[in-house]
Amino acid sequence: MEVDSVEVHAFEVPTDGPDGREEDGTLAWESTTMVLVRVHAGGRTGLGYTYGDVAVAAFAESELADVVRGRSVTSPPALWHLMDRRIRNAGRPGVGAMAVSAMDVALWDLKARLLELPLVHLLPAWHDQVPVYGSGGFTNYSLDRLTDQLAGWVDQGIPRVKLKTSRDPGCDPRRLTAVRTAVGDEPEIFTDANGALGRKEALYWAGRFHDEWDVRWFEEPVSSDDLAGLRMLRARGPARLEIAAGEYASTARDFAGLVEGPAVDCLQADVTRCGGVTGLPAAAGLAAAHHMDLSAHCAPALSAHAFCAVRRLRHLEYFHDHVRVESLLLDGTLSPDGGVLRPDTGRPGLGLDVKWADAERYRVWGTRRT
Repeated sequence: MEVDSVEVHAFEVPTDGPDGREEDGTLAWESTTMVLVRVHAGGRTGLGYTYGDVAVAAFAESELADVVRGRSVTSPPALWHLMDRRIRNAGRPGVGAMAVSAMDVALWDLKARLLELPLVHLLPAWHDQVPVYGSGGFTNYSLDRLTDQLAGWVDQGIPRVKLKTSRDPGCDPRRLTAVRTAVGDEPEIFTDANGALGRKEALYWAGRFHDEWDVRWFEEPVSSDDLAGLRMLRARGPARLEIAAGEYASTARDFAGLVEGPAVDCLQADVTRCGGVTGLPAAAGLAAAHHMDLSAHCAPALSAHAFCAVRRLRHLEYFHDHVRVESLLLDGTLSPDGGVLRPDTGRPGLGLDVKWADAERYRVWGTRRT
């Protein structure tokens, strides 16, 4: 059976942050864009997506649609290989990897739907559920909104929560004190600097985060490109404070650099950036080979299925922006139960469908559905 047609869409959803904006350690944004791919064959439709600029949609349509159209749907990895070859000169990392990821996920979803299986049952799954941590806590939130959000996740049974830090480091003690008071002593607190700090500054805050607020996870304290800096922080920081990075990795070589040394205690991977379902096993294998866990970065509606096939699974980032966007645009999204997400095994593929009547108001690319 061959792919009949390919659609590419993009939807831009404004944030619900203060003054219409959200901020982390190094970036401020007013909207989040989902680039969505639909692949058709045999009367069924597979769906995949990534988060990025609308340029990803243009890339997917111009470089990838013709690669998969008319090809057999039986082996998504074979099509992944063809797509990877096509984008060699167009740009493999970044936009290229995100476009391939969205297309690859759609092809896996299509195959699962044709076989009338949930995607998790088509994959070599080690798990039937994925632990989550609540993630948001943007640096421009008021203390009330910050504490309400993170304590709200704890009240839902999620035992670990993450806030953004390091945009204005002098404000972080007050924010962390408020969060620790709001969530209590038992829940784990994670922090994410998004690469905002220098090496010595990050080492200083690593000590304070751990000693004063019992923080156990420090994500991208320095840029993920600064492998020497990450290795220094891992070696010299508090033993019980884990250094994490990997969300921007798009190739196996990117992940290899993070596990060699090693530069992190826990590796991260984003299924919408690292080559999709086909690309994810490279990161999972490198993590396992280095006796390291792998944590899923965002896109929970996709990641819950894909990361069940990761043997050394740690957890999944239940990110406020993506949870909100997915719930606005898609039917069949998952909600945490007892601190975990469980793929819906009663629906084929990812179990997702586009809510076209709601999605059209956010369209910025592709043909309008009637």
